[in-house]
This record gives sequence, structure tokens and C-alpha cells, in this order.
Amino acid sequence: MTQENHLKQKIDHADELIKQEKLDEAIAFLEALYQKHPDEESVLLRLAWAFWDKNNKERSIACWEILLDRELQRQIFTGFAYDELVRIYKQEGNIEKLVATCEKAVRVQPEDVGLLEELGKAYLLSNQSEKACSIFEKLTSMETDNPAFFCRLGDALLTSGKIEAGENAYRRAGLLEPGEADRYLFQAAGLHINRGDFTSARRLLIECIEIAPSNSLYYCCLGDIFVAIKDIANAFAQYEKACESNRHHTAAYWNRLGNSLLKAGCYTDAARAFEKALSFDASTPCRQKLEEAYKASARQPADT
Repeated sequence: MTQENHLKQKIDHADELIKQEKLDEAIAFLEALYQKHPDEESVLLRLAWAFWDKNNKERSIACWEILLDRELQRQIFTGFAYDELVRIYKQEGNIEKLVATCEKAVRVQPEDVGLLEELGKAYLLSNQSEKACSIFEKLTSMETDNPAFFCRLGDALLTSGKIEAGENAYRRAGLLEPGEADRYLFQAAGLHINRGDFTSARRLLIECIEIAPSNSLYYCCLGDIFVAIKDIANAFAQYEKACESNRHHTAAYWNRLGNSLLKAGCYTDAARAFEKALSFDASTPCRQKLEEAYKASARQPADT
């Protein structure tokens, strides 16, 4: 029997142990095998999986990092260990390690579009928006016709407080893909809302409506902004427009407004919105919320 066949048999035995969930035995066997065959990556790969299944995440990650270092030394970068580590670090919320792993890969493959995009996203997750801007500026120069990269650049610029430049990046994405122009602006409006910049969000939502006046979602979101700034009359007016543009979802829209108002502490107005939902469709699942609004506003339901 050749050494290669002998090793394959041992690996098959380890696979059988793992399949039978004999993880301790499998790990001990694989560790001994790895000591004899330190260059055999299939053994190290199985160790990584076995440690993870055993919930020994630290040892598993150590195996993946060894595999990554070996990947990066090759002329052809397969990225298998890299992809796994990126997934793990995202899942575990270990953003510092995620950034370090992405940076390591980009140092070896500085012109790889996929690696650069992952690094840019990692910088955004780590609140390093200026570095993210640099990465996505490079990507937009590498692929000038890719609207997704202009949206990513817009994310980074808005996050770093560069409002006009960020919005222009989204508009550039819309020029590249005119059919999605309103959707890209809507993404930017969402970022403004997350930052608490309701003035900028309102301005972009109005642009969205000008481009796609039949999209009821834009009226709802604009109404939610009016709720946030306590302009209740305009909130109801925008939701009326949403209902006019899509009558079939009228009850759902009033229910949504009711929930927004309830969350904002506008209890009497929330009750009014829930009442509208129920008047359109008595089966709307908002009666419990309506009772909450009544109680919170010290208002009793009308006699039936």
C-alpha cells in the first residue's frame, strides 16, 4: 500500500468518527495524524471542522488561520479558508479580527475586486469610514460601470459625514442603472434616518416620490419621518397618499402608522390610525395594540 493510500484510509477513518459524532476520538486521531503529516491540509481542514463541532472555537479558528496563511503563499488564491474565517468573524462579531483577516488578504492580492469589497465592508463595520471611502473609491475607479460599488461608496461617505458626496455617489449609481434610481436614493434616505438626519431623509424621499409616484412605500416612510418630528397631521396625510396609491393594502398601512405613533408615544393618534385600519378591514390584527393605545391615552373605546 502506498503512503498516499495509507493516509487516505486514515482520513476516511477520521471522517467516520466525525460522522458517528465521536468528536473527542476524532480530534485526538487527527491531531496525531497532523503531527506526522503537518503539510497535509485535508487533515488540518478536518481538525478545524471537528473543533468547531466540539464548540472549541478558538482551536478551530487557529486551524483556519494556518490554512489561510498557506493559501496566501500560493500563486493562485483559492480563498476557501479566507471565506470561512470571514464568515466566522462576522458570525462571532469579532470585527477586529475580520478587519485584520481582510487586510492580510488584500496585502497579498491588492487588485482583487472581491477582497477589496470585503475589506471595505469590514472597515464600515469597524467604524473606519475614511478607510472604507478609500477602498470604495478605488473600486469605483476599477469598475466604473458597477452601481453596487457607487452605493457602497455612498454608504462610506455618508457614514463619514460627507453628505453631498455620499448622495452624489448614489445618484451616480442611479445614472448607471436608471430603473433603480429611486431605490438607490431610498437606500441613502435610510442611512440618513439611521443617523437621525430627518431633514436629509425627507428631501431624498421626496425625490424618490418624484421618480416613482406610485410606490406607496415612499409615502409611508415619509409619514414615519413626520411621526419622528411630531408633525402628526402631515404623517396622516402621507399615509393617506400611500392608501390612495395602493388601496389593497390600506389596512396594513394604517396599522403601520398606528405602530409608529404608538412607539413615538402619540397614543391618541395611534388609536385613530388603528381605528382606520379596522374600519377598512375588521380582521386587521391590531385590536390589542388599539387597546394599548386607549389605555395609554386614558381614552375609552366608543360604545358599540
